[in-house]
Amino acid sequence: MLMQRMMWIAWPAFLMAGVMEMVVFAFVDPGTLYWFDQPLQVSREGIYTLAFFVFWAVIMVSSALTTLLALSPFEMNRCPVPTGERPLDCAKYSL
Repeated sequence: MLMQRMMWIAWPAFLMAGVMEMVVFAFVDPGTLYWFDQPLQVSREGIYTLAFFVFWAVIMVSSALTTLLALSPFEMNRCPVPTGERPLDCAKYSL
C-alpha cells in the first residue's frame, strides 16, 4: 500500500515537473540567471537538470500533502501493528 501511495505521489509529480520545465524555460534563458548578483557557473544542461529536480521535489511535497489530507480519520488513527503485538495506547483501533 505504501509503494502504491508513493507512486500516486511521484509519477504525477514527475510528469508535471517535465511540464513546468518546458513552461519555465520557454520564457527564461538559463544563461541569464544570477544567484546573489553572480552569474551561475553551471552549464545550461546543469541548470535544466537542477530545475527539473527542484520542480519535482516541490510538486511531490504538494502531492504528498494532498494525499495526507485525503486520508480518512480511520486510516489516520488506525494501529498498523497486528492485534497480539500492539502497545497499550494502540489497542483500541483495529486494522
